[in-house]
Amino acid sequence: MKAKEKKIYTFGPVPSRRLGRSLGIDFVPFKACTYDCIYCQLGRTTTKTMDRQEYFPVGDVLREIEEKLKRVSRPDYITLSGSGEPTLHSRISDIISGIKEFSDIPVAVLTNGSLLWIGEVRDAVSGADLIIPSLDAGSEETFLRVNRPHSGIRFKEMVEGLRSLREEFVGPVWLEVFITGGVTDTEDEISKIKNLVDYIAPERIQLNTTVRTPAEEFAGLVNREKMEEISAFFGRNCEVIADYTKVHSLGEFSSTREDVLELVKLRPCSIDDISAGLGLHRNETVKYVQELVDKKLISMERRHGKRLYSGH
Repeated sequence: MKAKEKKIYTFGPVPSRRLGRSLGIDFVPFKACTYDCIYCQLGRTTTKTMDRQEYFPVGDVLREIEEKLKRVSRPDYITLSGSGEPTLHSRISDIISGIKEFSDIPVAVLTNGSLLWIGEVRDAVSGADLIIPSLDAGSEETFLRVNRPHSGIRFKEMVEGLRSLREEFVGPVWLEVFITGGVTDTEDEISKIKNLVDYIAPERIQLNTTVRTPAEEFAGLVNREKMEEISAFFGRNCEVIADYTKVHSLGEFSSTREDVLELVKLRPCSIDDISAGLGLHRNETVKYVQELVDKKLISMERRHGKRLYSGH
């Protein structure tokens, strides 16, 4: 990282169908992850790792969160998520406890769940108010195809980690199940996933699908009607959270969308170009860009492995 660059740890508050207005916290390097999911809206993983370390100083992260809360209207949740896997930060427990020293806003952890089979990791997130891990496959074979995990992660261990979290964590566990069109939307795979969900027994099940541009073009969208059918199959505590309604299109975000549109009209830009040019976090940029693509105000093309966006 260049010395003149300043790491942005917070983004939003952004609208979320499941968390209301969420202040996102990002404290691992971009795309440092245990998985390389085919559906990821942020593209391919650049650093696939299980190495837990203090990637960014806890004090710097906490200071930015505290200052941000003074400048924005109160969010419904402070959400530890970002552009990598948050449990890779070895001091995530200190970040959670630090937030609670200056804020009474509930803290949620969004995690892919890949490291929860490690007791130390479960302990590290135990201070949160809500944990939302993921389950994207019902079998080892599909797990390898969809999540493309680090070689040190085993499917059965991962599932047992989710079960252990549910047994040990005193707060609610909402399990996000991502259904990928053309891959995991078959009757057989859905049945296998449901069997695992029943075993894990989360308080709530949240179904998602590929509503934003995925890392791989073959990772398809499942339409709302089929998702509702799957939700009914999973039972009463299941809901569809896929953003078909585009909550990011709310009026309070219109000025920033216009800034993005004007920038890409000048020249083709990547997500990183837009983020740097407008001082936005990548996660926010992705949402603005997707909204403009959906409205057919901008278009995407791939050049030399990069996704570039242009205005019409």
